[in-house]
Amino acid sequence: MLTSNSDKEITCWYQLVTDNNAPCLKLTGNFTMVALESKFNTLSSELTRHRMNNPDIHWDLTDIQQMDMASVAMLWQVWQASRPANVKIRPEHETMFKRLENLPIQLPKTTLRHKSWVIIALGKKLLLLWENLLGLISLIGQLLLDTIYFIKHPVYIPFREISANLYRTGAQALGITALVGFLIGVVLSYLSSQQLRMFGADIFIINILGMSIIRELGPLLAAILVAGRSGSSMTAQFGVMRVTQELDALTVMGISHSQRLVFPKVVGLAIAMPLLVIWTSAMALLGGIISAEIQLGLGYQHFLSALPDAVPIANLWIGLGKGVVCGIVIALIACHFGLRIKANTESLGIGTTSSVVTSITVVIIIDAVFAIMFSDVGLV
Repeated sequence: MLTSNSDKEITCWYQLVTDNNAPCLKLTGNFTMVALESKFNTLSSELTRHRMNNPDIHWDLTDIQQMDMASVAMLWQVWQASRPANVKIRPEHETMFKRLENLPIQLPKTTLRHKSWVIIALGKKLLLLWENLLGLISLIGQLLLDTIYFIKHPVYIPFREISANLYRTGAQALGITALVGFLIGVVLSYLSSQQLRMFGADIFIINILGMSIIRELGPLLAAILVAGRSGSSMTAQFGVMRVTQELDALTVMGISHSQRLVFPKVVGLAIAMPLLVIWTSAMALLGGIISAEIQLGLGYQHFLSALPDAVPIANLWIGLGKGVVCGIVIALIACHFGLRIKANTESLGIGTTSSVVTSITVVIIIDAVFAIMFSDVGLV
């Protein structure tokens, strides 16, 4: 006895018949994504409805001509991931169903958050911070021991590595620091001149530019740019050496990582940073001078002659001191996170990101510490 489906659009894919006095769903046609197209979901809903109305219904899949894995997965979902008690399947299609039967069923584990999860998360962060601090202190101690060793044995000082790092971190960074410094000087001069003109205090543009650039912006800009450029490069270099097992090879050969890798980077960046601070400050002042001459008509000769009186020389030394400290700290942080990278690419990305973020944060903290410590120096 044949019973047709009410939905005329999908009657060509299944029929409800009677098999041995039991209802049976006889599937026909091509059960593929191309053949079903938009009727895929409708057919799935219809078959699910029949199974829900009669869980013991028979299934006959022997008249299906073609079947792909998508249709097999659809039927497996209709059967709720369990083969029905009465089902007929063609041998060539049996393999796909067996493949689904052999898949391990892993239900997602739902774990409730502990009530004190905020405290636990904060504690983990504090422990990670403490671990990094201990690592940095250990690295600084090893660096001091290496310095004492090189003082006693100057013949072993790695001058070639130091000069190479000085070139990479200093000479190759001149372009980007000059561009950013010049543009910052132009913007600062333009905004300041607009305000000073309202009060007829055009001449004080020299004090504003000189003090802000030489004392604060020049060292801070140079340190941030070096942290993002050279610091990330150092960390990535250590990470690649870890991935390619070069660090392990150096250990096997008895070559110290701190003497041949860390020490040259710290010394090179400590020498390069003050020079970059002077260069960045000079470019920023140049941009400020050009903008002041255009906006206020202030000649560059008058600007340069009045600058030493407006900005005491102590501000320059403070800026250079910031450069040295920031250079050493950036190199130490980059080497610390680089040595902690594991031999996989995911750890390389995480370590490089952590290095840059930490370096920039510490640079800003150092700038704030210098501002507080020398708040009475060079301002009069």
